[in-house]
Amino acid sequence: MQRRHFLRAAGLSAAGLVAGAVQAGSGSRTRTSSTTVPPVPADTGAAGRVLVIGGGMAGTTAAKYLRLWGGQKVQVTMIERETSYVSNIMSNLVLNGGRTIAGLTYNWDRLVANYGVNRARGDVTTIDPVARRVFVGTTRYDYDRLVIAPGIAFDPIAGLDTDALRAQFPHAWQAGAQTTTLRDQLRAMPDGGTFVMTVPMAPYRCPPGPYERACVVADWLKRNKPRSKVLVLDENPGITAEPESFDRAFRQTHAGVITYVPNAVVERIDPATRTVHTAMGPFTGHVINPIPRQRAPELLYRNGLVNDANPVVGERRWVNVDAVSYEHLSAPGVHVIGDPANHGQPKAGHVANMEAKVCADAITRLLRGDVPDPSPVTNSACYSPITFETASWLTAVFRYNSTSRKMEVTQTATGAKVSGEAGIATKDNFEEMNKWFVQLMADTFS
Repeated sequence: MQRRHFLRAAGLSAAGLVAGAVQAGSGSRTRTSSTTVPPVPADTGAAGRVLVIGGGMAGTTAAKYLRLWGGQKVQVTMIERETSYVSNIMSNLVLNGGRTIAGLTYNWDRLVANYGVNRARGDVTTIDPVARRVFVGTTRYDYDRLVIAPGIAFDPIAGLDTDALRAQFPHAWQAGAQTTTLRDQLRAMPDGGTFVMTVPMAPYRCPPGPYERACVVADWLKRNKPRSKVLVLDENPGITAEPESFDRAFRQTHAGVITYVPNAVVERIDPATRTVHTAMGPFTGHVINPIPRQRAPELLYRNGLVNDANPVVGERRWVNVDAVSYEHLSAPGVHVIGDPANHGQPKAGHVANMEAKVCADAITRLLRGDVPDPSPVTNSACYSPITFETASWLTAVFRYNSTSRKMEVTQTATGAKVSGEAGIATKDNFEEMNKWFVQLMADTFS
């Protein structure tokens, strides 16, 4: 099904996929224009202090919309350690020269100037949900509602036991310095060399991202080092996202360049021989790009907020929340959004923007003595570059399930899931990808 036809069937518009409306019952929230700055209302009936930990896609969106929807009497303070944010979305294009790190870097100046969000810089050390306060060192911040959006943490990989070795074998799954290191290693690789990358066990940030990276690298190699190969070692039993699109890309578009190996659970890496030892055997390459398994950040473990058991590895890795508001199941007043939360949706930038709006809407209602909307609807959308000028896409519509307290893919009257993928990469999709990205980032940071 073509993308536009799918959108019509899903009841969505292209604009809705870009920076989509949070669909709710009465009092639904609609998308604001990325070209104008709407005023923060004086009094919506909501009042209180909200702290937001983290200034990525989820945290920034939440802070912005808490002010837009909550109004002047909702005091919002965002705590973030960094001075700028580098978008993980589109960062794979840094590897082929299609994007630069500078062009993917954003700050929070407009969040402060346009919406009156207070900014504080530092590392949160302690979260006290009972007393409703947070500490950055010895500095105390009191809150009525807390939004935690701290991003992701990475498991160690056996064999890469020092910072120096981890820098030598970058995962580049947090855009920035490692991305440019991996780009430089790719450029320095000899013609005829092998680029080996690993795909972690799901769930992980950006499900299509590893396969997208394999395609981007393969396309660059065909143009610049035509005797080189890409080896994809996937810990999962199969492609986890856009299987039709990436299967076609691996078998046809990049045939003879990409080799895909499923069930290749990583056991260790030997830095001296540049060998990845897996359940499917050892694999050696000139550039090794190991993407680790992922989990909630240490902040959440340290403060007792990680509360789910991962059936694959038998340990707690994520934070269970009630997706009607993203409130922690056992810490009242604490809302966790973005990558660490277990909410039934993919861990991805567009989803983070969407769930932040549901969270902001719910908190606004709670601060005026109301209850969260009982039936939030979100949509997930992303594009994946397959070559230097073509891309595919993936999208799904989610609705809240009050029994599971998670978001689930919406179904039509006939039981068909409201989700789809492009199946084939086109130039039109690549152009739409760039528009989608610009509008999504404007919706978040402008």
